[in-house]
Amino acid sequence: MRTSIRLAGGVALLLLACSGEAATPTRMPSQPTAPVQQDQPVYYQADTADYDRETGIVTLTGHVEFWQEPRMLLADKVVYNRTTDVATATGQVVLLEQDGQTVFAEQAELSGGMKDGVLTGMRALLTENGRLAANGARRTDGRINALTRVVYSTCDLCKDDPSRAPLWQIRAVEAVQDTENKMIEYKDAIIDFFGVPVLWIPYLTHPDPSQKRASGLLTPSFGLSKHLGAFLAEPYYWVLDGQSDVTITPLIATRNGPSIEADYRRRFNNGTLSINASIADTNSGVGGHLFARGKFAIDDTWRWGFDLQRTTSLNYMRDFRIAGRQTVLTSQAYLEGFGQGAWSRLDARAYQSLSTSVRSEKLPYVLPRYQYSFLSEPGWLGGRSSLEAGAFNVFRHTGTNDQRGSLGLGWEANRIGKLGDVWQVQARLDGAAYFAHQYDQQPNFGSHGTVGSSQGMPSVAIKLNWPLMRDAGTWGTHMIEPIVQAIAAPRGSTYARTLIPNEDSLDQDFTDATLFSLNRFPGIDRLEGGMRINVGLHGNWTMPGGAIIDGLVGQGYRARSDTAFLAESGLNKTASDIVSHLSYTPAKWFDITTRQRFDNRTMNVRFAEGLASWGADSLRFSAGYTYALTNPYLYYDAPGGSALATKPRNEGVLGVTTVTGPWRLHASGRRDLRQNKMASVAAGGAYEDECFIFDVSFQRRYTSINNDHGASTILFEVTLKTIGEFGFHAL
Repeated sequence: MRTSIRLAGGVALLLLACSGEAATPTRMPSQPTAPVQQDQPVYYQADTADYDRETGIVTLTGHVEFWQEPRMLLADKVVYNRTTDVATATGQVVLLEQDGQTVFAEQAELSGGMKDGVLTGMRALLTENGRLAANGARRTDGRINALTRVVYSTCDLCKDDPSRAPLWQIRAVEAVQDTENKMIEYKDAIIDFFGVPVLWIPYLTHPDPSQKRASGLLTPSFGLSKHLGAFLAEPYYWVLDGQSDVTITPLIATRNGPSIEADYRRRFNNGTLSINASIADTNSGVGGHLFARGKFAIDDTWRWGFDLQRTTSLNYMRDFRIAGRQTVLTSQAYLEGFGQGAWSRLDARAYQSLSTSVRSEKLPYVLPRYQYSFLSEPGWLGGRSSLEAGAFNVFRHTGTNDQRGSLGLGWEANRIGKLGDVWQVQARLDGAAYFAHQYDQQPNFGSHGTVGSSQGMPSVAIKLNWPLMRDAGTWGTHMIEPIVQAIAAPRGSTYARTLIPNEDSLDQDFTDATLFSLNRFPGIDRLEGGMRINVGLHGNWTMPGGAIIDGLVGQGYRARSDTAFLAESGLNKTASDIVSHLSYTPAKWFDITTRQRFDNRTMNVRFAEGLASWGADSLRFSAGYTYALTNPYLYYDAPGGSALATKPRNEGVLGVTTVTGPWRLHASGRRDLRQNKMASVAAGGAYEDECFIFDVSFQRRYTSINNDHGASTILFEVTLKTIGEFGFHAL
């Protein structure tokens, strides 16, 4: 006996509520009495439902929605057999999964709560724009899909011709999609570009796009290197648990190695830990490196951490660290805390040189260093009090070993007058005590081997900024701001034949940024004293269209010359060098910023730097220039080394970039103008769309590191999004 029910409005009913007794079209239960073979009831909605009570077959037609938690089936027609619990769907079949995956098919035969079945003409829409298609699919337990004649890609199809092959795709004879473990495995896989086969792989596996972490082989890297020869590296990614993973990368090469590298990461409730290490059979013996970093919170106020960087030789990083190298490795361990206006830190540091120009024996061990700083809330006269304290112990195998304890007290208040004048009053006291061994070695080269000393410097300063504004209508807004600062302090030390070590004041860089500083040495091992006045004139012109011109020029004057500064620093005479900066931004397509320092008598340039860029994103140029009369780092390399320090630095750089749609191109060059030779050149480009990245770059270094007489680097990478990267490196 057949009962036909027409549901013109598509009303949702409960199919499995039907019992073995006769049911009439006008009385169907609104709640299920019991599920059939599954722990969840089945629901449906359709334009027409036809139920045969004798065979137990229900036929649904027209906008069918057939669901059983957690899955839903959409189709033009569904035939469901209550006895066998099999549903056959035809015509625009869509299966919606709980994890968000959407499966399309021409025809589907499903059972077991839609967890098992066979699909014809199957297509799946995955996350991250992933698309999976197969001629046929066998579904098992709702988590394993065995596929035949498979195609996978993340590329959008051509809107004008959807039948055209995408930019890239993977084709395979067979594949298995494991929806529980989020993996897709292929057999006899072929990678196509624009429909043309370019690579055959007998076995290929990759995570489902929704899976961010999955164990398995990663994309290999291969190439040519000056120091390795031809090489091949095959990384394996291993998910240890929900909080940790490790990547293990063996490498074989024709000139050096083999090597193996491990990269371990773990996340704790209170911090993170990462360890990167390698070991290799090098041409000169066994080598390796160890990088480890950790950061952990103790509570809301305190945290501790460490950063370990060591390698066995100067050239190991150059030979095996293909991604690049550093000139100095820094290792440290620290404990620091943060309070209301306060900060405290205890750390220890060690350094290792990776350059033949700097010997590791000359680099210091800081064991330990302590720093504390405090800034109060506004108090007396609206001013803020500050305190800085510190101590360190510096040890060198070759060079000065010294200890220092320091204390700094400060007070600062700001006031705005009735005429818009801005006043700043500062009071400062800095002091330090020292004890040093091997003081007659670098970087101090003193006259004694063991010394003990101390120094202190009180200073008081008052500064006036008086910005004068003018609205010029169609000419925009003008601002002229005179700045005057007066500093009173006792005459400072000349540091000639001094017994005070110098660890933090080697680089004396005088620019407009330090014109109004109380101490124009970068640290407190050298303290600037004496009566002095600093003056400056700041101007700004903001035009109605948004263009801005901003500049400052200034100079310092002191009652007596100060030979504590280098002769070339511009600060050792009664009148300092003239410093300035100028920036001009007429529109988004152009900007330039320059800084200069001029000899106060001859007006010769002693320091100059500038950076300019112009153009749009589609084509933008940049230019930079740096000139410095001295190189202060060389001054402390040997006794009486000022002759080395007078070798000027003079170089320029040019660059161009363009971004057009998915394309990015760039080129740059750096030239040593003093020696009239190129320092480096670089060029590259990239293409990126929704599924594909192509990146190529070239760099040539003309300077010598570890006597390698320069080097060239070529990097070529192809990325198939959600699959991996294929790269070629040549050094």
